[in-house]
Amino acid sequence: MADSGSEDIAVIGNTDLTPLESENNLKNTMVEKGTSLLKKMEISVAEAEKRTGKNAVNMQETYTVYLIETRPVDAASEGTNPVLDSLWKRYSEFELLRNYLLVTYPFAVVPPLPEKRAEFVWHKLSADNMDPDFVERRRVGLENFLLRVASHPVLSSDKIFYLFLTEENGWKETVFETGFQAKADSRLKALNATFRVKNPDKRFAEMKHYGDELQSVISQLLRVRARAADRLYGVYKVHGNYGRVFSEWSAIEKEMGDGLQSAGHHMDAYAASVDDILEEEEHYADQLKEYLFYADALRTVCRKHELTQYELEMAVQDLTSKKQQREELATGTIRTFSLKGMTSKLFGQETPEQREAKLKMLETQIEEGEEQVKERNAECDEFVKSAWVDIERFKEQKDHDLRESLISYAIMQISMCKKGIQVWNNAKECFNKM
Repeated sequence: MADSGSEDIAVIGNTDLTPLESENNLKNTMVEKGTSLLKKMEISVAEAEKRTGKNAVNMQETYTVYLIETRPVDAASEGTNPVLDSLWKRYSEFELLRNYLLVTYPFAVVPPLPEKRAEFVWHKLSADNMDPDFVERRRVGLENFLLRVASHPVLSSDKIFYLFLTEENGWKETVFETGFQAKADSRLKALNATFRVKNPDKRFAEMKHYGDELQSVISQLLRVRARAADRLYGVYKVHGNYGRVFSEWSAIEKEMGDGLQSAGHHMDAYAASVDDILEEEEHYADQLKEYLFYADALRTVCRKHELTQYELEMAVQDLTSKKQQREELATGTIRTFSLKGMTSKLFGQETPEQREAKLKMLETQIEEGEEQVKERNAECDEFVKSAWVDIERFKEQKDHDLRESLISYAIMQISMCKKGIQVWNNAKECFNKM
């Protein structure tokens, strides 16, 4: 097994995982745009397996594990066929990896995981997370997640990510040793707190609003698609009644019988084809869902920027307050109402020694405050710079992916309509021969 600090690692996708050309094109695009990491190792989530075991509270449970396979690209290009490195991971381990990335790289639009349970499903589609078709789509989604991380210019170099790909046991302990969980807990509390930034960055405010709007329109699109799938399923299955009627009719005809029987077979085949059509549509729906979840990742980055800006403003406010206290103490003039000022009036002024001690303490606090403001300023500037670079990268990726997905979806719909026309042309030929 390779050293966890090695830089000679990369990840690409197995383009044989799905028959949809749009998904293959997406994977090829990520390879072409990839960093050195992406160009030096192949990766696939090759299969899913259902297992049964005991959970943390010693209760029997059924769960799914996913087989990750990796191998160096160089070996394949040189004509050798090395043994694939393979390991099994649960969905919860993918979640742990993503949570670590969210905390460690707050400026990054971290790729989302596929849904844990099916959403926006049409009525004939199972919402059971153990359903084989759902597990298969999630397998594809998990591979896509790894490809996204592996193609990211920053995330792809993370050592924990590499350990996830190469270590079946022990990698989780390494994750927790980073202390990310404590940061995650405190950051989560801060992000969930109610606060208002006095001087919000207009770019991030607009991007957060865009994330809200993007999530809204994709949600609507997925709902429309689910309703259309329900109706399409009904229309196709009703055509099976043509097949039944034509078959019954053929039984009472002599000259017309064969033609009616053949036409009925075409209608039966047409009615049965809807299951494969709608299953293929689910792949396109999953591509839209990825960006539904990406919108939330985008909003999270904007929210983290608000928190960073708020912390800077609080540091500046605290420093201003300390400087005002120093001025009031030095001049003996109280410019604003305070409990301390009222106490001085009621119980007398402080002695020179007390005032001098307080001034020294304030000077120390002001020095610390100035240093903190300087650090907060640098942190905020660096966050803005890094986040905006990644947001621009994400926008380019989003525009490309959604355009390709929508074009492929339109092509699929055109192909479906052509098949419907062909069925009726075949039926017409059967009628002509009667």
